[in-house]
Amino acid sequence: MEALKIIGFAIFAAIAYGVLHDQVTAHLCVEYFTIGHPPIFPTSSPFLLALGWGVVATWWVGLPLGVGLAVAARAGRAPRLSLAQLRRPILLLMLGCGALALLAGIAGAVGAALGWIRLVGWLVEVVPSEKHVAFLADLWAHSTSYAGGVLGGLGLMVWTWRRRHAVRSNHPSP
Repeated sequence: MEALKIIGFAIFAAIAYGVLHDQVTAHLCVEYFTIGHPPIFPTSSPFLLALGWGVVATWWVGLPLGVGLAVAARAGRAPRLSLAQLRRPILLLMLGCGALALLAGIAGAVGAALGWIRLVGWLVEVVPSEKHVAFLADLWAHSTSYAGGVLGGLGLMVWTWRRRHAVRSNHPSP
């Protein structure tokens, strides 16, 4: 049962992060969602797009994070960790991803404004030119969120596993 709690919380945390992240990026550049994503939500409302995509684009990141953490925290004979012990590290992972996304979004915007990076291919034609900088800021923020989530999630799984086994080695068998 505790493993399901860990999985559920990881999915919830990823979705909450995604919705909050997308509220910022959709209000910065709604075209990132209306042009840069498939039209699965029949709206141009930044708020509604952020709600929809915040769920669709992140639940599947939270699922393997939760499964991996549940295995790292619960499998085997080492002392098991509970959701209560993982809640804060999961939330810190989300905060870290948010900080990285903010920095990447700023870097993307600055790089685009200075002409160091630019849209290519069909996006050049369909994204209004006055939105290129904001679109690239969103793109960099989103790409970094995924990379940070995957790498940070893997790191958190390793940390969780090592933490359990460090506790075990501090309690010798009788």
